[in-house]
Amino acid sequence: MSSSARRCASSSAERADVPAHGPVAGPAALIVVISGPGGVGKGTIVDGLVARDPRLWLSRSWTSRAQREGEPDDAYVFVSRDDFERRLAAGGFLEWTEFLGNYYGTPIPDVPSERDLLLEIELEGARQVKRSGQDVVLIFVLPPSREEQHRRLVGRGDEPGRIAERLRKAEEEEVTGLDVADHVVVNDELEHTIDQLLGVLALERSKRVGADQP
Repeated sequence: MSSSARRCASSSAERADVPAHGPVAGPAALIVVISGPGGVGKGTIVDGLVARDPRLWLSRSWTSRAQREGEPDDAYVFVSRDDFERRLAAGGFLEWTEFLGNYYGTPIPDVPSERDLLLEIELEGARQVKRSGQDVVLIFVLPPSREEQHRRLVGRGDEPGRIAERLRKAEEEEVTGLDVADHVVVNDELEHTIDQLLGVLALERSKRVGADQP
């Protein structure tokens, strides 16, 4: 990490429990966070949710990693490390983390009225959002098996060394993710997983409607 990023990281750590900005979503809206280890299919799940639930508003994360071969242009906003660090120094992220040598972060969004903010982010970033004091639902996605996770990582074009790193990291992430998540789903079959998550959203929204009743 560069010296400028270290200064930002230190400043962020000092104020970790004090949001640096106002609410990122309206008072009636949820912040829905999808997280999980690499290879569980988070991006595909998120695309399916957005296609089927018009109340969701997806914020695309920034990353300093290179775009994979065949990866959609809108999977992330792909930027240089210098560009990421400049925005970081300016306080322009809702959350950010450095993961396996690359930066990932969510720009502070401007969510339309009456929409729920949907984030697909790394676990450390999800924990930052969870600590923000806002109305957050954290959903942690697991692979059906480590073998299937490996197969998916190979299929999306990760290099062998990076696959081994992600699988090792997954062992750590799953312990923490299971502890902090509001809901846990196993992405065995995509349409079934999306149906489960739509049910989770309906449940969480109904809780908040009920809480608003006299």
